Amino acid sequence: MQTNTVIINAEGLVAGRLASVVAKRLLRGERVIIVNAEKAIIVGKKKEIIERFKRRLEWKTYYNPEKRGPKIPKRPDLILKRMIRGMLPWKTPRGKEAFKRLRVYIGIPEEFKKANFEDIPEARKEFIKLEAITLEELAKHIGWSPHG
Repeated sequence: MQTNTVIINAEGLVAGRLASVVAKRLLRGERVIIVNAEKAIIVGKKKEIIERFKRRLEWKTYYNPEKRGPKIPKRPDLILKRMIRGMLPWKTPRGKEAFKRLRVYIGIPEEFKKANFEDIPEARKEFIKLEAITLEELAKHIGWSPHG
């Protein structure tokens, strides 16, 4: 592993805040690995968050039938990765390079079990007293099944 590689455990961290911190680090040239992506949280009322994501799944284009349908990820790791991509200038070469330095995993892969994880204090939920939903719960509601 390279020296500028950062491993972050997303468990209990607010997904949006985590994404903004990670996006800045990627643009600075760091490699970022996020584990336990399914345990990151989105703050807000569960029902409203689920409805907002389900509404996004209904967007369609009728211009080209082959490109039709939702282009929205349903897996928790891909939802988080897409959030981070939304905070990068990914249409530019700099943004594309930054995005390639990102890896997001569900759970903790064997090679990272003994690694020490970096903490991101500004992304912790302790400061927020609202209800929240994990990315795993959200993914299950919008059609992801963890076993296939």
